[in-house]
Amino acid sequence: MSNAPKLSCICAPTPDAQAARAEVERLYGLHPVESSDVVLVLGGDGTMLEALHRTIDLDLPVYGMNRGSVGFLLNSWRTEDLMDRLTHAEGVAIYPLGMNALTREGESREALAFNEISLFRESRYAAKIGISVDGIERLPELICDGILVSTPAGSTAYNLSAHGPILPLSANVLAMTPISAFRPRRWRGALIPSGAHIRFEILDALRRPVSATADFTEVRGVVQVDISPCLNRSRTLLFDSGESLEERILKEQFES
Repeated sequence: MSNAPKLSCICAPTPDAQAARAEVERLYGLHPVESSDVVLVLGGDGTMLEALHRTIDLDLPVYGMNRGSVGFLLNSWRTEDLMDRLTHAEGVAIYPLGMNALTREGESREALAFNEISLFRESRYAAKIGISVDGIERLPELICDGILVSTPAGSTAYNLSAHGPILPLSANVLAMTPISAFRPRRWRGALIPSGAHIRFEILDALRRPVSATADFTEVRGVVQVDISPCLNRSRTLLFDSGESLEERILKEQFES
C-alpha cells in the first residue's frame, strides 16, 4: 500500500475497544466500509470472527488489533505507527468450512465456519454419531459428548482445548477431534484432507439429541451434518511483518 489506506472499523462493545476506536478515529479518521481499503478490527478473536463473517462478500483485507483477551488472530495494540505497519503487513488467505445441517423437522440450514464446526449432545445422554469421509464409512458409531472439525486457522482455539492437533496453514488438512469420547475410548481423532466431504449422522436422534455449531451459528436437533470446504469464500488477514499467522501457529507448538 503506497498511500495511506482508508480504514473502516468493526469494534467490540467493551470500554477498551470503544476507547481504542475513538483514538484511531482521532488520529487517522474512519470511513464507511464501502469506501475503505482495510477493515480494522478492535476486540478479541470473537470480534475478529464476527468481522470475517460480516465482510464475507467484500474484497477487503482485515487487520485486527487486540483489545480483548487472547487475540490470536489479531496484532498487538498500538497506534503511533499504524500506517507503517499496514504498509508492511503480510497477508494470508483463510478459507471457511461450509456446513449443511439437516434437522429432525426436515429443515436444511447452511452456515460458514472460519474456526470450527462442532457437534454437542443436548441432553444427559451421550451422543451417538456415525462418521463418513468422501462417502466411505470410517466410524460406524462414536459415543461421545461431541466432535468438531477444525480449520488450520482455528486449530489453536477450541480444537486445542479438546486435545486436538495444531495445524500449520500449509498442511492442507483438517482436524477431526472428539470431545470426551467414550467408545471407541482410545480414538483420538483424525487428520482429514482439506478438500474432503465429511458427513456426521446422528444415531438415535430423538433420544440422544445433538446440536451443530459453525463458529457462532447454532442449529439444534440435527440428524445429519455435511461439511465441505468453501474455496470461493476466502478472506485475507493482515499481520505485522515477522508475525504472520503461520509463524504464530508454529510458535504455539513450542509453548510450555
